[in-house]
Amino acid sequence: MRALISVWDKTGVVDFATRLSGLGWEIVSSGGTAAALAEAGVPVLAVEDVTGSPEMLDGRVKTLHPRIHGGILADRSKPAHLASLAEHGIAAIDLVVCNLYPFRSDPGPELIDIGGPAMVRAAAKNHGDEGGGVGVVVDPADYEAVLEELAESGATGESGAGGLSAATRRRLARAAFAHTAAYDAAIVNWLDKPAAGDAAGVAGAGESPEPAPLPPTVHLALERVDECRYGENPHHLGARYRPAGEPTWWDHAYQHSGLALSYLNYFDADAAWRIVHDLGEAEGSSAVVIVKHANPCGAAAGDDLADVYQRAYDCDARSAFGGIVAFNKIVDLDTVERIEAAAQADLIIAPGYEDGVVERLQAKRRNTRVLEAPRPDEAGVSLRQINGGWLVQSPHTFASAPEDWQVVTQRKPTASELADARFAWRVCGHVMSNAIVLARDRTAWGIGAGQQNRVESGQLAAAKADGRAAGGACASDAFYPFGDGVEAAAEAGVAVVVQPGGALRDDDVIARANDLGLAMLFTGERQFRH
Repeated sequence: MRALISVWDKTGVVDFATRLSGLGWEIVSSGGTAAALAEAGVPVLAVEDVTGSPEMLDGRVKTLHPRIHGGILADRSKPAHLASLAEHGIAAIDLVVCNLYPFRSDPGPELIDIGGPAMVRAAAKNHGDEGGGVGVVVDPADYEAVLEELAESGATGESGAGGLSAATRRRLARAAFAHTAAYDAAIVNWLDKPAAGDAAGVAGAGESPEPAPLPPTVHLALERVDECRYGENPHHLGARYRPAGEPTWWDHAYQHSGLALSYLNYFDADAAWRIVHDLGEAEGSSAVVIVKHANPCGAAAGDDLADVYQRAYDCDARSAFGGIVAFNKIVDLDTVERIEAAAQADLIIAPGYEDGVVERLQAKRRNTRVLEAPRPDEAGVSLRQINGGWLVQSPHTFASAPEDWQVVTQRKPTASELADARFAWRVCGHVMSNAIVLARDRTAWGIGAGQQNRVESGQLAAAKADGRAAGGACASDAFYPFGDGVEAAAEAGVAVVVQPGGALRDDDVIARANDLGLAMLFTGERQFRH
């Protein structure tokens, strides 16, 4: 029996080939793989000795030859195929071991593999012949299981009998097509990015770049990396997937203690981690965000992390119980004292912890999941599945800068009121619509989320703030259609309202704000979130 081995990732390949050769298999190989096997003393037949043709074009053409692909694609159950092999003097290839050039490591034409995918797809296509289909291995993790099954089945080069079971060949074929599909998806995604000099993304001095258009096709290739006990509810299955072959920040996060991460832990921690970094960068300071069901229930910023945590927790201490607490700075001993005194969190995530902090959390909060994580990855396009398709949009951003906001009322905000408005607007952009945020002194004292009308979101925010945002700011994620929204803000005691503007009755809303003595800012952008 003959195996063709040609791999870029040579992890374990020498041991695999050595043991395969020990079973009596003839091994054909090419290029660097052949050299590595020969150096290790594994008997190897070079591809050029099989094809009668040398490698061409700097190695671009090696295995693309009828004597290779005929040996892989011949259906052993068809006498005509076997006769054709005999007529042309082609030996059948029973096992293909191949993984592809690492395109994602340095995307470009020279790392677009051609011969590798052709071999892999040919072997996977021909996996199903019950009389002896072709096996294909693309993952070194499968080497041991393949060797064990070949040894147990008696599939030796001398016997010509046995081999991998039909079930195993089918499993390996699926992995092979997933491997090539993910590879092609990575190439398409690279080609979707603007090349240097393309119009999209290129701007002159002082100009904003034009956004790249959404691609005409979207190709998702995901691999399962973590299985959850269940999904959103116990009767749902759940798991975390990532782009195939592309580790994300989650893969570099370290869990110090606590229970295994659940589906909802992943979902809510992702939201908290993105929000706390965005808020911290916007404020240029320490930030703490507490999230429950993907919505912030507490958010604060400032210089002293312990004080920032305490204010974030005090925003809504009842909702903070069992929530996700995210820090954008290393958690110190002063802060952990505040955490110990507060209600238990389900998960704490930070870029690091001072010596002794993790041990105290482990002792006091045994079940709390304590994560240390790098920065979140840069956001790509947003995908959301609907029944019968997907919705795709560009990543969530804040389009306008505070210096571009328009003061539309007779009273202008003071410097401190403007700072409150900036903070409230930033938090509001991360709250599910309809969203109202009441803030003062870099603290979101009242967050009204997810109500079907804006007035009730404002009333909910006011009830949570309970007067603590007096003299501060009210942010609304969309325009106020009527004056009742600013009336609710005035009742909460704020001094300035920030909203997108753009309603048919903007003039009436502005007039009502003037009557109430409020300052009002128009951002010119909506921040709906669903």
